Amino acid sequence: MNGVILSRIKSPADLKTLSETELDRLAGEMRDQLIRVVNRRSAHFASNLGVVELCLALHLTFDFTRDRLIWDTGHQIYPHKLITGRSDQIDTIRAKGGLMGYPNPSESEFDLFMTGHAGCAPSTALGLKIGDNLMGRPERHSVAVIGDGAFPSGIVFEALNNAGGMNSKNLLVVLNDNKMSICPRVGGLAGCLDRARMAPMYSDINKKLRKFLPTIPLVGDQAERWFQQFKDAIKASLHGGMLFEELGFAYIGPIDGHDLRKLTTYLERVKQMEGPVLLHVLTDKGRGFEPAMKDPVKFHAPAPFQTIDNGVVSLKSSSGKAYTDAFSAAIFAAMSRDPRVAVLTAAMCEGNKLQKIRETYPERFFDTGICESHAVAFAAGMAKTGARPIVDIYSTFLQRSYDQIFQEVSLQNLPVVFALDRAGLVGSDGPTHHGSFDLAYMRIFPNMVVTAPGDERDVAPLLDFALASDHPTSIRYPKAPLESVEREFQPIELGQAEIIDWETDGMLIVAGGLLPAAVRAAERLRTEHGLRVGVINARFIKPLDAATIHKAIEECGFVLTIEEGCLPGGFGSAVLESANDAGLTTRHIKRLGLPDRFVMHAERDEQLAEVGLDVDGIVTSALEQARIAGLIAADSERWAV
Repeated sequence: MNGVILSRIKSPADLKTLSETELDRLAGEMRDQLIRVVNRRSAHFASNLGVVELCLALHLTFDFTRDRLIWDTGHQIYPHKLITGRSDQIDTIRAKGGLMGYPNPSESEFDLFMTGHAGCAPSTALGLKIGDNLMGRPERHSVAVIGDGAFPSGIVFEALNNAGGMNSKNLLVVLNDNKMSICPRVGGLAGCLDRARMAPMYSDINKKLRKFLPTIPLVGDQAERWFQQFKDAIKASLHGGMLFEELGFAYIGPIDGHDLRKLTTYLERVKQMEGPVLLHVLTDKGRGFEPAMKDPVKFHAPAPFQTIDNGVVSLKSSSGKAYTDAFSAAIFAAMSRDPRVAVLTAAMCEGNKLQKIRETYPERFFDTGICESHAVAFAAGMAKTGARPIVDIYSTFLQRSYDQIFQEVSLQNLPVVFALDRAGLVGSDGPTHHGSFDLAYMRIFPNMVVTAPGDERDVAPLLDFALASDHPTSIRYPKAPLESVEREFQPIELGQAEIIDWETDGMLIVAGGLLPAAVRAAERLRTEHGLRVGVINARFIKPLDAATIHKAIEECGFVLTIEEGCLPGGFGSAVLESANDAGLTTRHIKRLGLPDRFVMHAERDEQLAEVGLDVDGIVTSALEQARIAGLIAADSERWAV
C-alpha cells in the first residue's frame, strides 16, 4: 500500500505541489515501499534505496516530458517508477506480466531505453541531445545518471571525449558515486573519485576565487591567466588531475546526494551552464535501511526477507546448489592443481561465486571492473605467455567483448577459456540479461571450441578438458539448480557426443542444461504414448559429432534438437548445416530453442514453458513430429499430452 503522500503522486508534475517537509516525507514513504517490495520477491534493493533523493531532485528540476533522462544500467529505476504513475503496480515488479525491473518504454513515456547493461547512458544521452537539435528542438536538456561502478567502462570515456569535443550544450552527466558496483568498485579511477570525496567543494572554491580576484593588483588578461592557473592547480591537487575538465566537461562536486534541497539548487545552476557538465553526487547504497548500508553486496538483489522485532533481518536462501556453484568449485580445484590457471571477471565476483578464489588465490584473481572488452584482451595476453586464463562472465555481458573474442583470441588461436554463466533464460531480470546468443556468436569463430555441459557431472570434466586444450574454448551453463542424469558416464573427448539412450522412433539431441528435462520427456513418451525415443547429450556444439548425429538423422523417425539459446545460428542450425553438407534429408528435424523475439521477465520455469522448453513442451513437440512421421495417428489418444 502506498504512503499518504506517495498515493497523491500520479506524475512528476505533482512533486511541484509539495512543500519541503512533504518532499522529505515522500522520500521516506518511497523507501518504505521499496522495503515492502523486497519482502515479497527478489528484487534490486540497495541501489534503489540510494537514489531516492536524486530521483526526486531530477524530476523537480527538469520536465522529462520534454527533457531526456537515461538511467544507466537501470536496476535503480524503482523510485523513478514510483513517481511516474506506476506506484500502484510496483508490487508486480519482475513478475510475469508485471512491471519490468529495468526501464521499459512500453510502460511509460518517461522510460526512453530498455537498459540493463552498464556504461551506455552518456552515449545515448548525447545522441538524444544531438538528435533533438537536428530535429529543431535545441532547448531540451539531456541527462544521464551513471554509477561509479559503471564509470570505468570504455564506452563512457568514448562518450565523454566525443561530447566534450563537441562542447554539447544542455548535456548533463550525473555521476552517482556510492563507492560500489555490485561489489566494491576496483581500479585506478576509484582512487581518483575517493580523492574527490575527501576534497573541499571545488565549485565553492572556484566561486570564492572569483569574488577574491578583484582585490588582487592584476588587470585584464594577466589576472584571468593567473586565475586559471591557480584554479588548475587546485583541481590537480584535489582530484589527482583535471580528468573531466580536460575532456571538456565542467566538473561540479562532489555534493551530498541525500540533501534534496542542495541537489535541486545545484541542478538549477547546471541548467544555466554552457557546455557539457559532470555533476558528482555522493550517495549511500542502501540508504535508510541499516542492514543494506552495512552490507550493500548482500542486499544488492536479496531474496525475499522479513524484519524481525529486534531489527535482525532473516534472509531466505535456497538450500540447493546451482550450476554457478559447481563451476566455481571446478575452477577452484583447477587452480589448486595448476599454478598457470587464473580467473578474470568483470565486476561479477559475487554473482559468479568467486569469493573463495579471490581470498585463496588473490594473485591469480583479477576483477577488471565493468570492462569486458579489456578483460578478454587482458586474458589473451596472459594466454600468450603460457598461462591458462578463465574469463568468467555472464553470457549477456560477454557480448560487449565481441571484437576482442575475434581479434585477440580466436585469430591468435590462444587457449582462453570462456565460462559463460547465466546462459539461456535467467528469470525475472528479463531480456537484457538472458544469455540468448552465445551459441550463435561463439560457434562462428575459427579455432573456437564451443561446449555445454548437459548436467552437473559434465561441468568439471569439461573445464578440465578446456584447460588442457591449445585452442580457445567456450563453456556455457544456465542459471538453474544442479541436476544429474543417471547413466554410465562417458569421458569427454573433443567433438564427441554422449549417447544416453539410443531408440529409433525419435531422438532428442540436447545441447546444454536441458538434458535432464529431455530425459524426463523421453520417459513420458515411452510410458504414456508408447514411443521409443532416445536422448543424446551433444556436449559439443563445435566441433559437432557429425557421425553420431548423422546416424540419428538417418535411423530415427524424427529428430528434435533442443537448446536454451536463440534458434537463428544456434545448435539446431549447426545440425541442419551439417546434415545438408552430408546430403541428408532434414524434413523430419525440428529445432526447439528460443524464438526470434525477446522473452520478457517472469520466473524461469514460466519462461521455459512459454517457449516450449519444459518437459510438457518437449513432449508436445515430439508428439507432433511423431504424428507427421506417421508413428501415431492424427486422431489417436496417444497424441494428447
